[in-house]
Amino acid sequence: MIKNNRVYGIIGVGAYMANFNADLSGYPKTTTNNDIFGSDKALKYPMKRMWLIEGEPVLYIKSMKNSEGSDKMQPRDLNERYTLLFGALDERTPSGEVLGNLFSATDVMNFGATFAEKKQNISITGAVQINQGFNLYEKTNVLAQDILSPFRNPNDKSEDKTATSIGTKIVTDEAHYVYSFSVNPANYADYVGLIDGFEGYTIEAYEKFKRAARVATTAFNTNSKSGCENELALFIELKEDSKLFLANLDRYVEVRKKEKQTLYDLSKLAEIIAPQQEEIQSIELFHNPISVRVNYGSLPCTVNSIF
Repeated sequence: MIKNNRVYGIIGVGAYMANFNADLSGYPKTTTNNDIFGSDKALKYPMKRMWLIEGEPVLYIKSMKNSEGSDKMQPRDLNERYTLLFGALDERTPSGEVLGNLFSATDVMNFGATFAEKKQNISITGAVQINQGFNLYEKTNVLAQDILSPFRNPNDKSEDKTATSIGTKIVTDEAHYVYSFSVNPANYADYVGLIDGFEGYTIEAYEKFKRAARVATTAFNTNSKSGCENELALFIELKEDSKLFLANLDRYVEVRKKEKQTLYDLSKLAEIIAPQQEEIQSIELFHNPISVRVNYGSLPCTVNSIF
C-alpha cells in the first residue's frame, strides 16, 4: 500500500561513556562553537545495519571483497555493490530498470540515493530526511582514556620502543542527541509511471523506518557505540490533505536530569502543535520507560515503550 501523508518527528539517542559520532581526530563532532552534534549518517548507519542483518536489500553500506590477483581484502565500489545485489550493470541497461532496482533497496526507498555509474546519472531525494542531531544535554564532558595494547609498535623509534603501545579511547560521559526528521512521500511522485509497477513510497517502507528509528541504535553494539541507545521517538502524522509544514522540531526540546532519570521536555513543542490539531491525524510517542521521563505537556499523543 502507498503512503500519502507527511510525517514529522524527533529521535533521541543517549550516549553513556560512549562516542556516538567521532570526527577524524577521534573526538565527538563539534561545531565552531564547540556544540557536540551527530551527523545524519551516524543515525542512518545503525538502521542500515539492522535492515541488512534482517535480510533486507541495502545498497549504500560498506561490504568487502577479495582484491583481484591478491589475497588482500578491499571495499567494493558502488558498481560492484550494485552488481552484487541486482546483477551486472552496463551502458545499455535501461534507466527504468536501474531505478526499479534502486527503489527495491530498503535504504534507497527511505533515504534516497545518488547513483552515477555506467552512464546512469540518477539522483533520488529521499522521502525520509534526517537533520543533524545536536547534543542538548549541557553537562556533557569529553573523556580521553589511555588504553594499553598487548603488542609493541614495530614502527616506534623512541627509547622505549620495546614497550607495548598505548592507544586512546575518547568518549562522552553522558550525551543526548536529538534529531529532527520529516517523511514526504511526494518526493517520489516524479518516478511514478517511469518504473514498471512503482506507485510511490510505501507504508511497508515507512514501518521499517519507524521501527529502526526506535531500536536500531540500541541494536548496533560495536566498541564505540556500546553505551549508545535509543531513548525517544516522536511521530506526528498529518492528514493527507494537510497544508501544514513544520520546521526542525529539535529546537523545541530540552534535555536535563530529573533525579536519576533523563527528562525530555517537549512542553514547548506541545505549544507549537496545539493550534494545528485540525491538520494532524495522530501523534505517537515512544520512550524508554525505565531511564527516561517525558514532559509532553498538552501534546495529544499515545505513549508507548520504545522497546
